[in-house]
This record gives sequence, C-alpha cells and structure tokens, in this order.
Amino acid sequence: MYMGYAQKINIGCSEPILSATDLYREFHTADGILGVLKGISLEVRRGQMVTVTGASGVGKSTLLHILGGLDKPTRGEVRIDNISFNRQSERALARFRNEKVGFIFQYHYLLDDFSALENVMIPMLLAGLNRSEAQPRGELLLEKVGLIDRKSHRPRELSGGEQQRVAVARALANDPQIVLADEPSGNLDTSTGRALHDLLFRLNSEKSVSFVIATHNRELAENSECEFKMVDGRLSE
Repeated sequence: MYMGYAQKINIGCSEPILSATDLYREFHTADGILGVLKGISLEVRRGQMVTVTGASGVGKSTLLHILGGLDKPTRGEVRIDNISFNRQSERALARFRNEKVGFIFQYHYLLDDFSALENVMIPMLLAGLNRSEAQPRGELLLEKVGLIDRKSHRPRELSGGEQQRVAVARALANDPQIVLADEPSGNLDTSTGRALHDLLFRLNSEKSVSFVIATHNRELAENSECEFKMVDGRLSE
C-alpha cells in the first residue's frame, strides 16, 4: 500500500467528472483501416484514482489523448464536468483543457530555457493570471511536490525524478478537475518511481482531484481505486 494514500473516503456516490461514451478511434493505413479503440465507455467520479493497464501498443495513450481532448475520436463522446468536447471549437477546447485538465507524460516536456517555477507558472499565465498572481501559486505547488528549494533550477539541472515532480506541479497549476497521466514513472528507476506514485496518491487524497493513469506498474494499479485493463481496443474492469 502506498503510505496509506489509497485508503480514501467513500466517494461511490460522488458525481462523475468524466464520462466517455462508445469511443472509437480508427486510423487509415496502407493496409486499410486500423481500429485502435473499439467502443470504449467509462466513467470517472470526482476524487477517484483510476488506472488503465495493458500491453504496449494496445491504445492506452490514444485513449488518454482522446479523454483529454488532445485527439478526436472517430465517433463517440467525451464529457468533462458535463461539458461535451463534441460541441467545442478548437479554441474553446484548448482553453478548456488548460483550465480543467492536467497532463503528465512519460517524458516531462519541460521547457529547457525556463526555470522549474516558470515551467509551473506557464499554464496559469496562459489562463490569464498575471505574474504576481501566478508566482506565489507556483511556489506553493513546488512546495507541495518537495521542490521549493529547486525553483530557480532549469530542467537540465534537475534529476529525472525532480523533473517529473515539476511536471506534476505544472499539471496541477490551474486546479484541474482531472489529471491524465501516461506512464508517468516509465522512465524512472524503481525507487524514484515509487516516490512519484506516493506523491500522486497524496495529491489525490489531499486535493480530491481525479486521476486516470496509464501504467505498466502493477503495484500502482493494484493500489488504485479502480483498474481497467485494455485488450483489443476494449476495456474491462
């Protein structure tokens, strides 16, 4: 058990923050149509920690990209906070993503020319906060992930685990309703990866933010509130 963080309050009656209905994603290839998602439906409730497991290449990343509005399904619908992605313009969807959805990827994607603090502040500045508002909030988030003393360091001056913790702080910058994480510890050693998982469980417990995490890590999946397994483009719980 991850330091007790998986011992959450009962949220079975909480309202859904994310719902996906009958999602299909098809790609046209030289050999014809490749179906990656084949009618996936799922619901994530507020404060829930959900993992998605499955073999490499099975479509976990594609699913997360669609759930976060980074890609569009061939058909089907995604709703976050009861807002349908299908009814949003590209500009409105980009703004919605920045304000409501946090992303953590296997590679941190921090901007090399900016400090840790500046990287965390960027989503807030894009949302319209001025620097005087964004800076103290960014510092608070870095404090939460244990990196306030590294706020002035650039990504190349941080370890892999530290870079990923900055990425976690950035994902939480605008108080998202849900965080989508794609193999967040995939590039980390076992000890550093476990520390990152502890951090995610702690933030989930303290902030009641929902998480959907694609992972190969069995320990993380077994300690999540709900695990979905993806096989042949479909999910089973």
